[in-house]
Amino acid sequence: MNDERDDFMRKAREALRGAESELASKRYNNAANRAYYACFFAAIVALLDAGIHPPSDRWEHDFVAAQFAGVLIHRRKIYPAELRQLLYITMRVRHTADYRPASVAEIETKRAIQRAARFVTAVEMKVSRK
Repeated sequence: MNDERDDFMRKAREALRGAESELASKRYNNAANRAYYACFFAAIVALLDAGIHPPSDRWEHDFVAAQFAGVLIHRRKIYPAELRQLLYITMRVRHTADYRPASVAEIETKRAIQRAARFVTAVEMKVSRK
């Protein structure tokens, strides 16, 4: 990997560890937020690895999700379709955690972290094979 991909992969792993730590402290909304960001950062690594860069100087959430699903999964078939679902489901959980009055439940948080771990691992395995 190159420096930029390494940097984002470190962020993905850190966010995943943060999610696990927040879960252990029963801060479920924070844990759900960190689980999503683990996926988000890993998706950026996958996009960079495929030569895809943001249209501006920032990685926008909708751009990352659309490019990951549309290009890397549907068009190029680099990643399994299951990862599209993991990214979107984890994003919905984060939206609940961050923008809704109701909190995310413990079980939903645990599942989000499990999904994020699968997502990060899948990207790590794919980019490390090159």
